Amino acid sequence: MIEAKGSTYLIIINDSPYGNERPYNALRLAMKLVKTEATRVRVFLMADGVQCAVRGQETPQGYYNIERMLTAVLRGGEVATCGTCQKARGLGQELLIENIEIGSMELLTDWTLEADKVLVF
Repeated sequence: MIEAKGSTYLIIINDSPYGNERPYNALRLAMKLVKTEATRVRVFLMADGVQCAVRGQETPQGYYNIERMLTAVLRGGEVATCGTCQKARGLGQELLIENIEIGSMELLTDWTLEADKVLVF
């Protein structure tokens, strides 16, 4: 396996958590990257992707749960939402998973400039 020591990955998620499998696949990758030594992982949720950050998600037995996946990423990485996208969908801070930052285009710009790789889902 190739080692990416010292790399920073930014993963941008645009889709709602359960309409398709893009957020699921993005977070599968993020969870693996977080476990890679000396790798920095950041996930930015925008557009309908901000709905991935809602806490209290209940899924059928055996079905993936985006909340649990984001919580796993937060153990070693960073997650932020687009504050504007969040407001447009009526999502306040009180509805979000703990430790998710409410971000902005300025934060996304900074994270993009700092990233070695940007992946958009």
